[in-house]
Amino acid sequence: MNSTDVFDPAKRSAVMRRVRSRDTTPEMIVRKALTRLGARYRLHRADLPGRPDIVMPGRKLAIFVHGCFWHGHDCPRGARVPKQNRDYWVEKVARNVTRDARNGDALATLGWRVEVVWECDLRDAEGMESRLAHILTSPVA
Repeated sequence: MNSTDVFDPAKRSAVMRRVRSRDTTPEMIVRKALTRLGARYRLHRADLPGRPDIVMPGRKLAIFVHGCFWHGHDCPRGARVPKQNRDYWVEKVARNVTRDARNGDALATLGWRVEVVWECDLRDAEGMESRLAHILTSPVA
């Protein structure tokens, strides 16, 4: 193990296995806000490109709740790159960004509105809830 490593490879692998893709804390915060706003939704529709986190079929609205690091957001947390295995992480996040754009385009082609709520947006709970309220009252395409 290199002296700059935080974890040995086995520990790192165990940590990465625990990273969840659904029912994350940010996703739960957004879902609770939508429920407070009276929205009804479905979760993780596998029949839609990208399996959106939150789907409102009647509104043709797909909401993705993205972690800033994992999806390459342009905020300070999203701009961080791990010191270990740097090339791998830069490529990994770039693949995620490309995949996200491809899924968003595919959903738009199918007539869906696509919204992304970033993890850093959750720091301003009122602002995030206000944005969600605006999204919900926007006309259905």
